Amino acid sequence: MTLTDFGWNDFFEKAFAPYREEGWVPARLLRDNNLTVGALMGDGEEVDAVISGKVYHDAETDAELPAVGDWVALGTSTKEWVIRARLPRRTCLSRKAPGRTTEEQVIAANVDVVAVVTDAGPDFNERRMERYFAIIGRSGAQAVVLVNKSDLFPKAQNDAAAETLRRLNPDAEIHITCAEKGRTLKVLRSYLKRGVTVALIGSSGVGKSSIVNQLLGDDYQWTEEVNEVTGKGRHTTTARELMILPEGGILIDNPGIREVHMWTDESTLRGRFTDIAEIAAGCKFHDCKHGTDTGCAIRAALAAGKLDAARFEAFLKLDDEIEELRRNRTKRRMTVERISRREQKERAKRFADRRQHDHEEEPRWR
Repeated sequence: MTLTDFGWNDFFEKAFAPYREEGWVPARLLRDNNLTVGALMGDGEEVDAVISGKVYHDAETDAELPAVGDWVALGTSTKEWVIRARLPRRTCLSRKAPGRTTEEQVIAANVDVVAVVTDAGPDFNERRMERYFAIIGRSGAQAVVLVNKSDLFPKAQNDAAAETLRRLNPDAEIHITCAEKGRTLKVLRSYLKRGVTVALIGSSGVGKSSIVNQLLGDDYQWTEEVNEVTGKGRHTTTARELMILPEGGILIDNPGIREVHMWTDESTLRGRFTDIAEIAAGCKFHDCKHGTDTGCAIRAALAAGKLDAARFEAFLKLDDEIEELRRNRTKRRMTVERISRREQKERAKRFADRRQHDHEEEPRWR
């Protein structure tokens, strides 16, 4: 195997040039082991590496630290490998970290295709899929959806789910699949070419681990099924991991995502809801609030049934989330700047006090 098999290309070769002069070597991150990270080198050797203090110091947020899928420059220190630098990302799939934080959480870096696994039954949720499409759109990767477990639902239900997804995102590639019958495997292998990275995401229980097992050709991961002989339960994915597949291609598997917190911008959001933007363009006033304003095209479209009320409400909710995130980030930045200014004043005062003290301690010759 070569670096090209792991996703290396001219973009990363150019970015790595100055590090090669330092005697460092390129590697791609496979997994986060908490204290160390697993990295894959050009000869196929997997090593554990630590992140250098400089890389930590230069990162303004956790999202700028090396993550699964990143390419890095490795050097040595005593007897361990050290990440000396992270190369620029071609794409980055991320969301807002769960909870009240305003930080970005990187799901996977340098991904070519993001495959969302869902089904036409209990897991299917239009609003959640809109969120998936929004963060995938911002990432720069190709959106693919697998409507999996098709054998468990009527054909009409599977077709309806697929059609809904195509309406939500005409640019996404939608496939009705069934892991048990091998259709999921066939679809994914059409994307998993040499050097191509596919990230697999979705809720728990939609069949992701079973898909990964089939791709790898063995029980690489356990599923939730209970073994009838031993009576023991089996596990699902618990951590992000990058895997080089035997037949070519790179797969990044992710734990089940319960909440898709927005981490995007207004322009990306508008791009996912162009139908609403086109209708709003017909409003009498450019600053129409779509409430009681005269000549509101949105309100007229809702009344005429030309715009789905649930979709419009989802748009407003996502817009509110992005605006709240923007406000919180601004507030956090102002807080950090205020603390920094206070610390600078305190350091200046301590320096002045030391200067004054040293001056008073100087001997006075007569």
